[in-house]
Amino acid sequence: MSELLDVVQARRSAMNFEEGVEISPAELEEIFAQTRLAPSAYNLQHAHYVVVSEPELKEKVRAAAYNQYKVHTASAAIIVLGDKLAYEKAPEIYGGLRTLGVMSQQDYDGLIGTITGAYENNDAYQRDEAIRNASLSAMQFMLIAKEKGWDTCPMIGFNQEEMMRVLDIPDRYVPVLLITIGKSVKDNIRPRGYRKPVGEFVTFR
Repeated sequence: MSELLDVVQARRSAMNFEEGVEISPAELEEIFAQTRLAPSAYNLQHAHYVVVSEPELKEKVRAAAYNQYKVHTASAAIIVLGDKLAYEKAPEIYGGLRTLGVMSQQDYDGLIGTITGAYENNDAYQRDEAIRNASLSAMQFMLIAKEKGWDTCPMIGFNQEEMMRVLDIPDRYVPVLLITIGKSVKDNIRPRGYRKPVGEFVTFR
């Protein structure tokens, strides 16, 4: 079995974490350095992460997450945000390719026009794309974290408005997930739940 498949099969949503385990900024940097390679529409890289490890602030995040205990025991609580205005950075993202001559001015202008036309004045599309692309990034984060020996749990059980207030998150972002990360309590790992066989969730035409 490949190392990737080993990681995919080993990754589980942690029910609780060993309290007092610290994760260093350097370790998180390593995970994020690979997370940034996740795909995104037009390479706009909609995902933005807020890492909360300071105990007092983490308790405020816990309160916004309906006081779930795993937030308290986690080494860090990470808010995954989607940038609804990511398209505004398209000129910056593609400017280097134009400068290097990889992309002609005509192609650059056409692509920026296409991106702007898709996103501008389309609030629903901006929000949908922010959530879709941040979710892709979040899954990559969790797999890389597992490969490096860390356990995670994706959580949607939190009050979005309260979380944005506690962390002073600008309106351009939509909260997508809360990911807790740490070392899972080994005797608290449930048997893997039922998974549909391929025939129940895949249709071949």
